[in-house]
Amino acid sequence: MTQRRNRYLLMRHGHSEANARGVIVSHARHGLNAYGLSPEGHAQLERLVDDWRWPAPTRLWHSDFLRTAETAARIATRFGLTPHPDPRLRERDFGSLEGQPDARYPTVWQRDALDPDHCDFGVESVSRVAERMLDVLSGLEREYHRETVLLVSHGDPLQILLTAIEERPLTQHRDRRPLMPANVIALA
Repeated sequence: MTQRRNRYLLMRHGHSEANARGVIVSHARHGLNAYGLSPEGHAQLERLVDDWRWPAPTRLWHSDFLRTAETAARIATRFGLTPHPDPRLRERDFGSLEGQPDARYPTVWQRDALDPDHCDFGVESVSRVAERMLDVLSGLEREYHRETVLLVSHGDPLQILLTAIEERPLTQHRDRRPLMPANVIALA
């Protein structure tokens, strides 16, 4: 996908209650209706929309988790867009680490660096995350032409997507600087 018909902006959701509590929330049973934006996340979004530095989005797609839906709703209001939830943009499923301290992430990332197909702890493999995230882009490329599409998702899936787009080995997804909450990056 080196030649894209659309322009893409990738955004990580604002600071969330899960971030504030330092817990892993990656399952739909928790993420769809709980662990939305924290007060800090709401403040981040206010600052972000007041100082928007990127092209104005004309389409908006987002993970259906509460924290990304709330982020997308704020952006949609600012630009008069209809947000489109898409489960393929969800957080990476961290399996049995759900609800545990986020200090457990590096255990998975160390294994990711060795094998992008591993499913230790019941986690969703890096390869699978890349596949579903790239599928979103492929579908948008088929459907739209010359749009500026904002995708609101989560840290790990966005890093994996960027690694895949750059055609780097997926084992290197943690080598790139992480997207911080309420961070936007434009695809080149």
